[in-house]
Amino acid sequence: MRSATVVSQAFCVALLMALGGAVLAQNHAPNPYETIAGWAKLPEGRQWGAISAIYPAKDGKHIWIAERCGANVCVGSDVDPVMLFDPAGNVVRSFGAGLIAWPHGMHVDPQGNVWIADAVGYAPVPEGWGHVVYKFSPTGELLMTLGKKGVSGSGKDTFRKPSDVLVAPNGDIFVVDGHGSAPDEPVNNRVVKFSSDGTYIKEWGSAGGDQGEFKDPHALAMDSQGRLFVGDRGNSRIQIFDQDGNHLATWTQFGRPSGLFIDKNDVLYSADSESNARRNTGWKRGIRIGSAKDGFVTAFIPDPEPDQDNSGTSAAEGVAVDAAGNIYGAEVGPRAIKKYVLR
Repeated sequence: MRSATVVSQAFCVALLMALGGAVLAQNHAPNPYETIAGWAKLPEGRQWGAISAIYPAKDGKHIWIAERCGANVCVGSDVDPVMLFDPAGNVVRSFGAGLIAWPHGMHVDPQGNVWIADAVGYAPVPEGWGHVVYKFSPTGELLMTLGKKGVSGSGKDTFRKPSDVLVAPNGDIFVVDGHGSAPDEPVNNRVVKFSSDGTYIKEWGSAGGDQGEFKDPHALAMDSQGRLFVGDRGNSRIQIFDQDGNHLATWTQFGRPSGLFIDKNDVLYSADSESNARRNTGWKRGIRIGSAKDGFVTAFIPDPEPDQDNSGTSAAEGVAVDAAGNIYGAEVGPRAIKKYVLR
């Protein structure tokens, strides 16, 4: 009996060491990138607001960014929150003034159309705004609205603070709904699937920590196999599904994901803007880079914030990668864009 107890204790110690080693590896993977701050240049007289929405344009060279109008909300502002930047960081065109309240997630489909999830997160937003997903042409023409502007709900045609949107190669649309709310507010912890014309197909998910359940689903990405990666931020994990909602895997090695991106080579980028002593203990904030095929983390760009254990948010919440492999971090707390290039 004593021998069995000793073996059991030894196994537990080995398991804890293995798990601790895994966390250590994800916190201390090499950083082969150097930071280019101030890459994106705003028009004169304008300053950055909070930013989480970022995605490369169809050509892979230009970058779309949607920022919150020099503050943390665009209601009452006359500036365009959605901007296209050329490779040198100059604004090429912009749109969206008077329409988008709180741009949160962004996707660019194979035709170059720009999709924005208007989440209406923690900012004080008047009634009649947000809770929708917009589809724009590359020149800013509004082509489609999913949901009802200013109407929150959990039905087939309503959202409650949608966080992100993704369009599959066949045109099907996926939305993660919705953004974390105050304790006394209802939350939609689900993925909703639509056809290319906006017709509701199905949904899956509910509040919880088991497989197929979510807590503040925050980001979407899709690999070359067509698997859907969901950044289940409140549960500090990524859940992977097929396009019918069948659970395939759960990964925790990419931290507490606020933003996800998968490039053409199936490299996975996970922006962790929240890990600290209170949330996801033992993990550090930053951008983790690895394989969407086998899940190995190969690089880590650490959050420059020296106090990793504070309860706030810093570093990138949104992440995107251009055709040359340069990484772009969209920062909510610091209200900045950083570009990361290989040394």
